[in-house]
Amino acid sequence: MKKFIAIFIATLLPAMLFSANAWATSSIKAEVNGMVCAFCAKGIEKKLKAMPQTQAVFVDLKQHIVVLELKDGQDVPLGEFKQVIKDAGYDVTKAEVVAQSAADIRAGAK
Repeated sequence: MKKFIAIFIATLLPAMLFSANAWATSSIKAEVNGMVCAFCAKGIEKKLKAMPQTQAVFVDLKQHIVVLELKDGQDVPLGEFKQVIKDAGYDVTKAEVVAQSAADIRAGAK
């Protein structure tokens, strides 16, 4: 029995704890039309930050990108995400789930 436990700990447990999927950050990245000023960006940011699933939000006016980073274990259907932005007065032209944090996307946008 001790051999079994030792083998389990040595082989399977590290794979389970450190698998890429277990630690992947989930975000929704969208291309949004209609954002032209800082007021637009703040309006979208405020609406998305009010959602309970939100970890972080990034809005890039120059590239017309909005990113909603989700808390661990949380999910937001793309339709719901798009509706929040539409209700704020903007159009989502493309939205996808990505395995990047808002900070990583922000760093890549510069």
